[in-house]
Amino acid sequence: MALRLTVNGEACSLEVDGDTPLLWVVRDELGLKGTKFGCGAGLCGACTVHLNGQPVRSCSTPVEMAAGAEVTTIEGLSEGDQLHALQQAWIDHNVPQCGYCQSGQIMSAAHLLANNPTPSRDDIVAAMTGNLCRCGTYSRIVAAVESVAGTAGSAEKEGA
Repeated sequence: MALRLTVNGEACSLEVDGDTPLLWVVRDELGLKGTKFGCGAGLCGACTVHLNGQPVRSCSTPVEMAAGAEVTTIEGLSEGDQLHALQQAWIDHNVPQCGYCQSGQIMSAAHLLANNPTPSRDDIVAAMTGNLCRCGTYSRIVAAVESVAGTAGSAEKEGA
């Protein structure tokens, strides 16, 4: 099946089976290895990408659903050599341990901040639910998102 989609701002024409998971098209056909295979059932979030601005689990999204759409992967967040603010915050807050889930975590956080630039801690936790981290770096993930949003310490300010 011939498909056209835009990945990280670049138009792509592919000849693939329409039911091929978007994850494998991104990784194997386009060579973008930042998006990870985790559980294969859309449960862990390691494979999260944006499809027309919405986070989706690419391991369970058929590529035919991306036909004519805009796909953004972790590689598409940065601008040239300039890291996205979340990518820099991940470094600054020493978020990753094994790092495996982190691209999906960042993609979920990017969607949150695009739609709610000043989320509360509860908003961040709710938005990140569904992205699993086996290393348990959740508090560092929240701190990194808060630092980008400029809401770090907002719970203390509110008396929470």
